[in-house]
Amino acid sequence: MKNEMLACIDDEHIKYLQSGQISKYLYPIERKKAHEKKITHLVTRLFILSKSPKGEINYLVQKRSKNKSSYPEYYTDSSSGHVLWVKNLNLAKIKKDALRELEEEFGIPSKAIQKVRFYELNEEEDNKTREIGYVFIALVNYGTPLYPDPNELDIEGSRFYNKAELDNLLKNEKSVDHSRKIWRIILNSDVESLFENKKELKISRYKNIALFIGRFQPLHHGHIYVLSNILKSYKKVKIGIGSSQLSNTTNDPFTYTERKEFLNAALKKRNISSNRYNIYSIPDIFNADKWVEHVVSIVGEFDAVFSNSDWIRTLFQNKGFRVEKKIVIFKNKFNGSKIRRLIIKNDKSWKPLVPKEVMELIEKFDGINRLNSLSGMADGI
Repeated sequence: MKNEMLACIDDEHIKYLQSGQISKYLYPIERKKAHEKKITHLVTRLFILSKSPKGEINYLVQKRSKNKSSYPEYYTDSSSGHVLWVKNLNLAKIKKDALRELEEEFGIPSKAIQKVRFYELNEEEDNKTREIGYVFIALVNYGTPLYPDPNELDIEGSRFYNKAELDNLLKNEKSVDHSRKIWRIILNSDVESLFENKKELKISRYKNIALFIGRFQPLHHGHIYVLSNILKSYKKVKIGIGSSQLSNTTNDPFTYTERKEFLNAALKKRNISSNRYNIYSIPDIFNADKWVEHVVSIVGEFDAVFSNSDWIRTLFQNKGFRVEKKIVIFKNKFNGSKIRRLIIKNDKSWKPLVPKEVMELIEKFDGINRLNSLSGMADGI
């Protein structure tokens, strides 16, 4: 695809990907230009497993074509490719890119996939260009036929391998370093634990305390709708203010203290007792692998997590926590980014999107002038 637009990012913003802020710092660059100028961009890496009726595990390994400019005839993951730029790119859309690449390279349709798990973010280098790899592990139906693309891979070497064959391949054949490392981890792992995390299961049967995390930049009626619904089922909610250390930017204009005031004012107005909620400061640590433990160390115990963020939901699910269904109301309407844009455009239609008491606090904090000033120092929202 000569004209495909890659999802690119400036190096100083890479850390924000670790906190799930995917779309805010990305921009589109045509594929050829991105490679010529060595602009950092996102890629996907997918590792496929298959389990036979007898419980034997097979691993789909790709051998790169001899015509590839980088790592020709090296063994690597099952499939990989660029993340294409789209507006509001998120983890779910990146996963679709990964599955699209699998179908293009091996002819395996999404309907043949039983389970898919996001595994990690991985910083890599290809021809001296930095790539940020979103790594997924998936389980495919046993016996799924392969239709490898000869333009992309070596037909003979790209196939399912059993455990002994893959172990021998990794020891004796040329393989891409980052893929070899992940294959080694997979080989030494129990398949169920890769997808179910049974060893770390933290799912509770109780409905006493829920955790809800948001940035509240600013608090809007969508947040209130979620909190009100949580308190219909749970006795108490722990509210985590994410990215709490960030403020005075177009993406994060309000301080932790101001956001806490938004919450207290809105909940008090709705006669929600302070005994039914606690508010916590959760600063970003820009480390996806350790973030859940970081949150737990701050908020303590809880029985379930609520979030409409695919990133947050995935990280907690991967650690074995109970994650409740999404509670959504007019997502495109009640959206912090949209509200901030409206404020900057001096479009007063933002005011009905937030509780009246929050609107008054924004004006009290001189938030409108602050956002306008910040937008003048930045290229965009």
